[in-house]
Amino acid sequence: MKNLHFSALVALLTLIMVSFNAEAYGQSKKEIKRQQQAEFLAGLQPSQITVTFDSQPQGAKVVVDGKVVGITPVTTKVNVAGHSEAYFSMDQTREVNKIAVDFLKDGYVVGQEELVPSVSFVNDRISKARGYKFSWPDGVFSVLQKDDSGVAEAESNAYVVDNSIPAGEAQKAVNRDNPGQTALERTVIRWYFESQPQGARVYWRVISSVPDKVKNTNELWLGYTPFEETRSFNIQGLTYENSRDVQIEIKVRRQGYLDQTKRFNVRQAIDQQEISSFFDMIKAEE
Repeated sequence: MKNLHFSALVALLTLIMVSFNAEAYGQSKKEIKRQQQAEFLAGLQPSQITVTFDSQPQGAKVVVDGKVVGITPVTTKVNVAGHSEAYFSMDQTREVNKIAVDFLKDGYVVGQEELVPSVSFVNDRISKARGYKFSWPDGVFSVLQKDDSGVAEAESNAYVVDNSIPAGEAQKAVNRDNPGQTALERTVIRWYFESQPQGARVYWRVISSVPDKVKNTNELWLGYTPFEETRSFNIQGLTYENSRDVQIEIKVRRQGYLDQTKRFNVRQAIDQQEISSFFDMIKAEE
């Protein structure tokens, strides 16, 4: 009789455990499915895209969604988060989500172009999620027309460049013969670099897409990881306006490990008031 009761108890406990595991397995599958759906939907509507802007002739100021992003030719990231919203009407979607792009150059009529996504409704067979997919173009080109009336020049000069740039500072260049005279030089940012393992040498150099204004430089040694310092940009010829076309390249080196390199846009560094990164060093093959 005792053996019978014991066998019944074991069977009951086994049944409870099976039921518990089945329930947990079901919840796990639901969680995985929800995660898959979230990842699928996030990929349909990007928050940022990389776009190359160019014009004929080059040297035109590019204004995207009311903000200057650089001088042609320029490749930069464009925020499309507020424009990646789906509507039932496909015509309405294209109308609402287009982004105005203006090309401004003295002596030329303003080139008016648009960034317009192609929108399609898609289903994911794995997660069963569905939604609108936004595919944005990766380039915009404008052919500018000559204008001898002077209207185009007036429009270009009257345009508000960027509210984040201190008044009157957009074109003031850093000059080592007269240091500390611009707001850009007085803007101090944090430089911080860490690596695993520590003790890696840190080097930096300037990479410029406007070498006639800001020169490229050779590598300069900063120190060893962990490295932290607050410093300003005293890069010769740098302005708020052309800082979008200048990058800082950071390279870390350690004996027995592969060199690692990362690049940081100067204007983004100014806005964020920081250049920082972590380098996970990879051993070199012997």
